[in-house]
Amino acid sequence: MNIADLIRTIPDYPKPGIMFRDITTLLSHPEGFKHTIQLLVDRYQQHTIDFVAGIEARGFILGAPLAASLGKGFIPVRKSGKLPGKTISQSYELEYGTDKIEIHADAFAVGSKILLVDDLIATGGTAEAAAKLIERSGGEIVECCFIIDLPDLGGTKKLEALGKSVFTLIEFEGD
Repeated sequence: MNIADLIRTIPDYPKPGIMFRDITTLLSHPEGFKHTIQLLVDRYQQHTIDFVAGIEARGFILGAPLAASLGKGFIPVRKSGKLPGKTISQSYELEYGTDKIEIHADAFAVGSKILLVDDLIATGGTAEAAAKLIERSGGEIVECCFIIDLPDLGGTKKLEALGKSVFTLIEFEGD
């Protein structure tokens, strides 16, 4: 099964010139979604991982079933103000301004091995912030995992320059 065939491309979204890679068509395809999760389970079942951390929101959709299949805990990496307990936050740059992501301060023990998951790596700003947040909290990033890489936008190279291992299932050239 070719996962790329199940991902819809929406031209000029959210602005002209952008080719938006929409995974909702993959998620709505039962066999395609199951196959995607199984590919990730196959990759990570022999790794030493304590938790899977998913970046809001599509990282939740992929990370939670992956964590459950691996028999590991799941850590939500949320936008600022969404978690009810004491949090640790990390700011990151957006095209116009900054944003912030958070995890619970007690999400994992120092030294925990964490797999970071999201649907897509583009410029890498959010993934970089999530990795820094986890490491500042005492976690060790085992790998950063994405379904889609947009290599022209440089996110994978940005993470690799920080010493992070990056794994993606497919890539699309262009924005």
